[in-house]
Amino acid sequence: MNQDDKEDTTIYKVVVNQEEQYSIWPNYKEIPLGWKDTGKSGHKQECLAYIKEVWTDMRPLSLRKKMEESVQT
Repeated sequence: MNQDDKEDTTIYKVVVNQEEQYSIWPNYKEIPLGWKDTGKSGHKQECLAYIKEVWTDMRPLSLRKKMEESVQT
């Protein structure tokens, strides 16, 4: 049995950065600087499904704001 065949039983938390980009992070590790916990945790597939549901615009926040400004002027 190799590493890929092993079931991932890790509990993850969904984290988000200041650009509103999402990721998952192992629950047992300290969240890196610049990221914050969204309050959602679970197995990998649960967390990824949550991200797919809430992260509907993949553009970074700064780009979205810049694009909004250019439309308004």
